[in-house]
Amino acid sequence: MNVNFSIEMQWRHLLEGSAEECACFGLLSIKNNTVAMAEGFDGFINCSRQGPLVSGYPLAEWLAWNWWRLTVEPRYDHPSNDWAFAHRLSTVGEGYLWPNITVYSDRERTVVIANPTCPQGFAAFRFTAKHTVVLPSRIFEAAVDSFMGQVQGKLREGNISETNFDRIWADVCDERADPNLSARRRIEALLGIDPDQGNPEQIEQLLMDASIVGTDAVHELAAAQISGNHVTTASEIRDLARKLGSETKLGDRVRLTIDDLPPCEELPAWKRGYLVANKLREQQRLGNNPITNNQLSELCGVSEEIINPKSSNQNIGLSFSLESENDGVCRTVLRSRWETNRRFDLARLLGDYLSSGLSEPLSLASKSYTYRQKLQRAFAAELLCPFEALDENLNGDYSSEAIDDAAHHFQVSERTVSTLLVNHKRIDRDFLEDEAA
Repeated sequence: MNVNFSIEMQWRHLLEGSAEECACFGLLSIKNNTVAMAEGFDGFINCSRQGPLVSGYPLAEWLAWNWWRLTVEPRYDHPSNDWAFAHRLSTVGEGYLWPNITVYSDRERTVVIANPTCPQGFAAFRFTAKHTVVLPSRIFEAAVDSFMGQVQGKLREGNISETNFDRIWADVCDERADPNLSARRRIEALLGIDPDQGNPEQIEQLLMDASIVGTDAVHELAAAQISGNHVTTASEIRDLARKLGSETKLGDRVRLTIDDLPPCEELPAWKRGYLVANKLREQQRLGNNPITNNQLSELCGVSEEIINPKSSNQNIGLSFSLESENDGVCRTVLRSRWETNRRFDLARLLGDYLSSGLSEPLSLASKSYTYRQKLQRAFAAELLCPFEALDENLNGDYSSEAIDDAAHHFQVSERTVSTLLVNHKRIDRDFLEDEAA
């Protein structure tokens, strides 16, 4: 993957301001290969620039303070103001105009979205870039590291030491190097919490739960809650599995060998889920026909009865499968009271088992937007509603009525059909946003 993402300053002189501000003043450039993400129109000189004139010092402070949330925390359907302050460069402040850029991660890949600004009347700087870049998170992190080095170099050049930025960044570097501190910071970020701002007992419980249900599973549990809500614990998961779970016969669950897919960081989650589902359909000789409840339950090693809405658990916030250490039994719990959703969640758990590469006791399907959850959704959509057959069924008619008919035919939700059409560029992504509004 040829990606060259950079955050750089072209240094200029500033005569007024704090020592740190003056030392780090210049033109900010944020680029992905040759695409300028911070470009805009300078109203004072009446021409375009690759970026605004700002001090890199407050940006470095902001990046250091929000480093864990920027590199770990996914997006939400309805982001809070707190989320915005941790993920949008426009909130850096300190009297400068900052790019209208949003940054977030799905735990594998980082998304950088630049949008134009539309100020009324005269504007000192009007941002014009409209680009979305998705890159491996390690490349984004390396770009931030490099930028931090640039800022520290200018501070030392100006004989400025022991700044607030230096202290915050040194803490972040220590945390990244310490497995225990890193584990704590990741959980805080997934909970939507700044460093050391969460409930210590809750975080300690999640850290302990990692040894019971798996580290990655705990990360998914943390990401599944929206800040301020309860996070399901391992103990609660075990109780729910024991009381409400349907037995899963692991020996009967379908197996699939996958050895030719690129690393997750190089492949969108939807594409990976699509490819895995296609391999399974090909292996099981399912063709492009809709999958019956009986076929789906056999693939998953469960009784068909689990799909019946009468066995729904309406107070459960997520669907999951849990292997018990005590009796060696795996139990599956589905949350929805609607049959199409129960089919979809069951298929998601199957996709997680086939594609995650993990052997942890807990697998869960939640509403979050981590890479793992997005892959599950894409797998389930393609398994239950193969795009080739859907495309033929619709025959270019993407009206609400046609989508509803297709959803009924494949026994999936209308949103599943719409998402498949968006992923395969048959309709615009705005369709989903309008649908959710």
